[in-house]
Amino acid sequence: MKLHLKKYKEQVPDWPEKGYHIMAQYDDEKIIVYQSYRKDIGQFAVENQYFGGAFSLERMTWIKPNFLWMMYRNGWGTKDNQESVLAIHLKLEAFIKYLKNAVYSSYNNELGICREEWQNQVKESSARLQWDPDHDPFGRKLERRAIQIGLRNEFIRTFAKEDIIMIENISGFVKDQHQFILNHDLDSLVIPEEKPLLFTDEDLNQKLRLK
Repeated sequence: MKLHLKKYKEQVPDWPEKGYHIMAQYDDEKIIVYQSYRKDIGQFAVENQYFGGAFSLERMTWIKPNFLWMMYRNGWGTKDNQESVLAIHLKLEAFIKYLKNAVYSSYNNELGICREEWQNQVKESSARLQWDPDHDPFGRKLERRAIQIGLRNEFIRTFAKEDIIMIENISGFVKDQHQFILNHDLDSLVIPEEKPLLFTDEDLNQKLRLK
């Protein structure tokens, strides 16, 4: 695996406890995002290093940069049709492009626009943005918020191929770490090393409520 790994308990003290944060593994060129699929889709993606075959370009796909939040959603790879857990090394510029064009998936007054204008933006946008409660390794809800981005139309087409640097199958790693969760052994749990992501573009930080 190309992921940088670190003991969970060594990372937690450095993580923010609340607020809106993009927790991720990233550098100046790429960011790791996670998805889970049924085995045939995952196998095609890893063998060909792009999404094709049974992968649908006609429905929205959601990417998650936060490993533990992905584990909460896919039950550590145990849920039906989510057994193939993928770590996607995505071009950072593509990730930023998605965020700049993303529209919040639900309306609130802080958006600074009326509901009708928001509805029009949602219809026209090819990227959605959603903040949800983050979760600890056991699936317990935290005060910190975790981000996910939904892609469709032209963005799902570029995401599926040209925006990707590499696709890794991390299903075996996830299965191994899940055993520590089942045994309530957080001392042994190892996960991808993550830290909050902030952008040089302050307008984007403000849009995303990042601090």
